[in-house]
Amino acid sequence: MRTQVGIIGAGPAGLLLSHLLHLQGIESVVLECRSREEIEATIRAGVLEQGSRDLLIETGVGERMQREGFVHHGIELSFGGRRHRIDLTELTGRSITVYAQHEVIKDLVAARLAAQGQLLFEVSDVNIADIDSERPTVSFAHKGEAARLECDYVIGCDGFHGVSRGTIPHHVRKDYSRVYPFGWFGILVEAPPSSHELIYAQHERGFALVSTRSATVQRMYFQCDPHDKVEHWSDDRIWAELHSRLENDDGWRLTEGRIFQKNIVAMRSFVATPMRHGRLFLAGDAAHIVPPTGAKGMNLAIADVRLLALALVEAIRNGKQEGLERYSDTALRRVWRAEHFSWFMTSLLHSFADASDFQRQLQRSELEYVVSSRAAMTSLAENYVGLPF
Repeated sequence: MRTQVGIIGAGPAGLLLSHLLHLQGIESVVLECRSREEIEATIRAGVLEQGSRDLLIETGVGERMQREGFVHHGIELSFGGRRHRIDLTELTGRSITVYAQHEVIKDLVAARLAAQGQLLFEVSDVNIADIDSERPTVSFAHKGEAARLECDYVIGCDGFHGVSRGTIPHHVRKDYSRVYPFGWFGILVEAPPSSHELIYAQHERGFALVSTRSATVQRMYFQCDPHDKVEHWSDDRIWAELHSRLENDDGWRLTEGRIFQKNIVAMRSFVATPMRHGRLFLAGDAAHIVPPTGAKGMNLAIADVRLLALALVEAIRNGKQEGLERYSDTALRRVWRAEHFSWFMTSLLHSFADASDFQRQLQRSELEYVVSSRAAMTSLAENYVGLPF
């Protein structure tokens, strides 16, 4: 097989990159180890920054998002028995859209297949070679047969556990990481919305988050031991925990419903540098992970491939390599800003078992400052809605 751009991974990064390149007349082949059904059913984060939303609309894959997504103009911070609203739109002129990642993937898969794009599911034994040459290759197995893909460029969009990042030699790559001592226990609930906007709650028992997926399905999380087991948590115990962490002085109560999914999400910060070696480029979770507190994961992936698509078009059409040469440095500036914001939100809202009384008082002081200072609220809002491309 021969193509201009070989893309490994059919998450938001890989699919959107393939779509953006197609709009510019550039061929790509997307290889994915999972089935279409699996990638379209895997529940992940669901907050789109203003820039991400605008890009999906501008490139023709935002119609369903505009119809079914929820535009939010603010978020609420809850602590000390009170809720405090951060007015994102008033502070920044921008908003966020709640639209689940797997719904974005459905839209992108449909667009690629409608355009007769080459999208191969359930591939295995993926191996990247010759990335220092002008003709890198990707070997793999598909439907029981060995195959080999020759490319001008290879883009690794295969997530934290994929093969792409490991192809960059250890003496070239530097990894930065932090593993947090807690996870998130997530549930999906059949219930009407408890709140019109996301609620981020800080409580002595731990963090909690109230989000939405649709008019009838809600997504909720609470901080937990990352080594805990889902089966240890009955529905009654889950509701008791959420109520205790979200209680406030105005009489508001969380709306309960039938819990139909439970899972535990680990929390880590991770960055691999550089995001390019030879003709291999990394994008999305293959290069960086953020804790979900800042709602940055999918948005960073979108920002990566927007930048990379522009650079690839210049290189393939006009022979100009400057954009590709700058890709890693340019992308990493946004990545580190998002890493810092995600760390800030995580530190601000979670309970740390080893925190001293002094540190807990500092955390409360920071929360009170954030909700009382317009400058602090603006800084949080600017980062939350997403910095301009």
